[in-house]
Amino acid sequence: MENVKIIICGLGAMGCGIAKMLLDKKGISIIACIDNNSNKVGKDLGEVLGLQENLSIDISNNFNKTIKETKADIVILAIDSFIKNIYPYIKTIVENKMNCITIAEEMAYPYTADEDLAKDLDRLAKENGVSILGTGVNPGFVLDTLIITLSAACRRVQSICASRVNDLSPFGTTVMRSQGVGTTVEKFENGISDGSIVGHVGFRQSIPMIAKALGIEIDDIIETREPIISNTYRETPYVKVEPGMVAGCSHTGYGMKNGKAVITLEHPQQIHPGSEGVDTGDYIYIKGDPDMHLSIKPETPGGIGTIAVAVNMIPQVIASMPGLKTMVDLPLPHALENSFAEAVKYYKEGDK
Repeated sequence: MENVKIIICGLGAMGCGIAKMLLDKKGISIIACIDNNSNKVGKDLGEVLGLQENLSIDISNNFNKTIKETKADIVILAIDSFIKNIYPYIKTIVENKMNCITIAEEMAYPYTADEDLAKDLDRLAKENGVSILGTGVNPGFVLDTLIITLSAACRRVQSICASRVNDLSPFGTTVMRSQGVGTTVEKFENGISDGSIVGHVGFRQSIPMIAKALGIEIDDIIETREPIISNTYRETPYVKVEPGMVAGCSHTGYGMKNGKAVITLEHPQQIHPGSEGVDTGDYIYIKGDPDMHLSIKPETPGGIGTIAVAVNMIPQVIASMPGLKTMVDLPLPHALENSFAEAVKYYKEGDK
């Protein structure tokens, strides 16, 4: 069977990780890459990835030309977090009749970010016979899909509290800026006020996704954000943090019903938390019949998890009915050790 053909748009930390994972998989081929970084444009993908081999895939900075002239099954978009910023890109992709997976956090459940744009993307996808999915490790897996799946063993669910204590170190400059990493406390507070620092992007996607899937009613979502101030020097390839500066953001989202939190999601995230003795982990507590408790220690790796979920969902997206999808609309996510092309065939035809 012919390999699944893929275009990668965005070769930052996540895009490069996605490319490396795809190169190690069967039944799938990268046929084009797009990035606007002048240090990458015109170079071979192998060089950009630090490999010893030439892959004969030159990096282009012409998005429209590449999308219009390259025939692919799916495009992975790794360039931004917000639906309003990536809408034109997804529109062009689906109008050229290619499926799309994006790691933009707001696209995990885009109806709460911009209902009109989400409905338009759904319409465009259906008109062009393709599918769109926003996913990643969170939102997309740990604080929504995993919670929803765990609830399957409950006869009743009264409330949910989940926490993800993670290490931001693998992520690139976009995430660092959105978390306020490397700023002073004063600049952090100013950034929260003017919207340049947002903390975790995803509570307004994960909470409604959980509520809709489980039939839990909520009437409001409340969020709080506090700076995590470092006592030690910390450094990643993308940021340096001196003692007294902000190493991350402690962000909590509450899904409220009649003034009471029925879904609480906590997300204190920072670079190198171990430098101050903070253990990472993912924790889910479902109060119901029965109570369900799940702990994953250390955390599900943020960078690797985002890369893996995006890549592993490729067959489900290509094989799905056209439209704008969320993780709960598609077959269960899972790792894939055999051919991606065979997996697409399986999901399209079933186990015949």
